[in-house]
Amino acid sequence: MDNVQTVDIVTKFVEHYEKAGYLEQLSLADALKNWADMYKGKVALVDQTGTVTYEKLYRSANFLAQGLLAKGIKKGDNVLVQLPNTMYFIKACFALFIIGARPILLLPTHREKDIANVANLTEPVAMIIPSSFLGYDYKLMAMSVAKEQPSIVSIITDEPNDVFISLQEIEAESFTQNSDLMKHQSSYKDIALFLLSGGTTGTPKVIPRLHTAYLYNAKAAADHCQVTQESTYLAVLSIAHDYPLCSPGVIGTFSKGGKVVLSSTSTFDEVLGWIERERVTFTSIVPVIANLWVESLALEEHADLSSIEYILLGAAKLDKKLALQLMTQFQCQLIQGYGLGEGITCFTSPNDDIDTIISCQGQPISQGDKFKIVDEDGHEVPQGQAGELIQKGPYTFLGYYKSPDMNKKSFTADGYFKTGDKARVTSKGNIQILGRVKEQINRAGENVIPSEVESYIREHTEIIDVSVAGVSDAELGERICAFVVKKNKELTLTELCKFLTKVGVAHYKLPDQLIYVDAIPYINVGKSDKKKLIAQYIE
Repeated sequence: MDNVQTVDIVTKFVEHYEKAGYLEQLSLADALKNWADMYKGKVALVDQTGTVTYEKLYRSANFLAQGLLAKGIKKGDNVLVQLPNTMYFIKACFALFIIGARPILLLPTHREKDIANVANLTEPVAMIIPSSFLGYDYKLMAMSVAKEQPSIVSIITDEPNDVFISLQEIEAESFTQNSDLMKHQSSYKDIALFLLSGGTTGTPKVIPRLHTAYLYNAKAAADHCQVTQESTYLAVLSIAHDYPLCSPGVIGTFSKGGKVVLSSTSTFDEVLGWIERERVTFTSIVPVIANLWVESLALEEHADLSSIEYILLGAAKLDKKLALQLMTQFQCQLIQGYGLGEGITCFTSPNDDIDTIISCQGQPISQGDKFKIVDEDGHEVPQGQAGELIQKGPYTFLGYYKSPDMNKKSFTADGYFKTGDKARVTSKGNIQILGRVKEQINRAGENVIPSEVESYIREHTEIIDVSVAGVSDAELGERICAFVVKKNKELTLTELCKFLTKVGVAHYKLPDQLIYVDAIPYINVGKSDKKKLIAQYIE
């Protein structure tokens, strides 16, 4: 195992929750075989290329696993996976599970800076990327990352091209092979995959998730959300996120024999088409997307949304007006949630009253989840008071990958993970998330660290000083505002964003607003007075 995830620690963790009845002796590869046996010819996946049954998905994943094995990818290897919402995302991940390799899930929006940092930490042997997606050429970026990371020996694309071998070609070549894949499989106690967390450092932190624990996470979420064989889940957000992948998302829907529809974008035109054609019963989105859907739906005269039973909302604060509009226009229930790639998942109940659904993030999905609200000294506060949410449970991770110093700060002496989120518990036992303990911008459901963006902006030769702050925004939740002290030339917002893109900053971290100021006010050394800047120049 890796770093804090020693064999002894993991074994004790898994055995404890096995005995308590939460965890099973199943890997995600085992689970896919079981689902293929149980649900056979039932449709498992739909995307723009067509449909695939549970049986066919299992066979395809095995063929692809044989091909990846032949390419030198083996048990214990780490592989960067950066794919949009397509069947090949699912096939590639399960193929890697089958041979005991470990996908590191990157968002399509991640760019060279973040990917290089992750690659340096995880030392992947391969990258699996789209040839291009939404006009961006991933091949050039992958070559640049691989040039600086000697561990990367293979770059694989989703579709055939003139530069790299593709998943399609590997799968096709493997039909004639007959490798013994069983001997390569991981134990249910092993790391299945890595998620990325934005966290408070700017550089993505790498979150290892165990096979058995991640599978339990998905099943428990599916139980809470009443997913069945008749359910059809629409994945709108990138399934590299924990939320649409496992809460209950793709894996939770598979665990119940339901159908998963993969939308390549969140645009209402595409989404409406999927809902009407595939009779979608539920989806999971963030408030900024919900707002766009409400606006678009107001212009539709004949939209058929009758199949939708409920919509899951999370990752950002939910406005009451928006919630009511969504319920009225879609004629469905809302379930609000809260979750972390590191662990705890909470949802409101479909039976909760509307005020609870709008104002709370609900309760944990497992009876094995334990949480406390604590003050700065780690002491539990009385019910109703605000503090930091700390938690542990059967699917909570055991520590960030190769980050011993970070892990010392991230856990209490008795094993509770410090979420960094400010919360309170209502009289009914529901969790309310109030914000972050440390400064962070929540832009359209993506977490952005101001200090990271500031450090990149300071690299520009025409900028003397900068302070980046989150400003309330009707569409984005929070927009990124850069307050800048110039040297000589006054850059436009477009010029600044072009510079940041060139140095590898992800698109969702780019400033939405640029304001020039004479000087940045400081509270103390190194800490700018963002409240004063917002009050003076925005409000």
